[in-house]
Amino acid sequence: MSVNETVIALLRPKPDLTRLTREPTEAQAAAVEAPAGVGTIGSYVTEVVLPFAGTWTTPSRAAVYADIVLTAPEDGIPLLFIEVDNCHESPQKIAAKFHGYQRFFQRTVKDTDGHQRPMWRTRWWTPDHEPGDERPHPPVLLVFNRIGKRNPDLVMRKVAELTTSIWQGRAHRGGHHTYDGCIPIVATGLNLLREHGPDGPAFHRIGRPGFQSLKDAIGNPRGDAAVARARAAEAHADAQRTAEREARRPVCADCGAAFTNARWHESRLTGWGKDDYPHLCEACKHQAVTAKEREHEQQWTAAAAAEQARALEEAHWQADEEAEADRKARRFPFPFRS
Repeated sequence: MSVNETVIALLRPKPDLTRLTREPTEAQAAAVEAPAGVGTIGSYVTEVVLPFAGTWTTPSRAAVYADIVLTAPEDGIPLLFIEVDNCHESPQKIAAKFHGYQRFFQRTVKDTDGHQRPMWRTRWWTPDHEPGDERPHPPVLLVFNRIGKRNPDLVMRKVAELTTSIWQGRAHRGGHHTYDGCIPIVATGLNLLREHGPDGPAFHRIGRPGFQSLKDAIGNPRGDAAVARARAAEAHADAQRTAEREARRPVCADCGAAFTNARWHESRLTGWGKDDYPHLCEACKHQAVTAKEREHEQQWTAAAAAEQARALEEAHWQADEEAEADRKARRFPFPFRS
């Protein structure tokens, strides 16, 4: 019964308002304004085996069974394991079950694609982590239904002591924690859950003061804020470095256009491959190179024409010399005799 009551307290199904027409206006308004629940009835599965040895269908005899597994990604809770205690279990037994959870979460198997991954990921979906994000295990919610004689406050204190290695995160400067490889353990009372619902301050996460909403308790708002601040600072530093680099970017001495990155790199080459026009952009450099090549071509053409003219003049001179010699030969056809 306690498991079903927990599902109803989390699901919080809306009443059929047509059946409340004879009820006082206040009751109808309260039904409409009641806090929303999490997921649909299909989001909850009970008595789910978590085999840290064996298989899904043939688990080991020591396998852990989750009382409830909630999957409601549409409500911001992609995966939540839930344990319900009627205040009969000892802290040691509850802690042992959390250690069983840890063994299950740490177990890896070969998936259908041939890659090793956590066994739980072969059955349930959660969002992919961004590079640098923390990677905690799925959270576990412990719901106390105060039927038995045990005090849930005292039980949770002892459970916290016995499971420190499971839930305790790593403290960072600024007051936030990261929880790589940790299990977020959250506790609430069934009556408290009924009163406030999943979005109300009904959930206490071990290691934190006070009560939070379910999403905040299983999440890491302070850590997320710290990551956001770090990324914003990094983005600001990148923007500042970019601005400083742009301030140093050269501009073309002819047209005033800023150099592209490739042109800037090319203009700074030394030694072999040194640029002859480091003060010009790519377009103006192309024009300068073209003009210089045209000038060289004109100079070569002029030199070739001059050489041709000189050769022609020399040929004419040679022809004149030969003609003069021929005239002399005809004037004195026979050589003088001594």
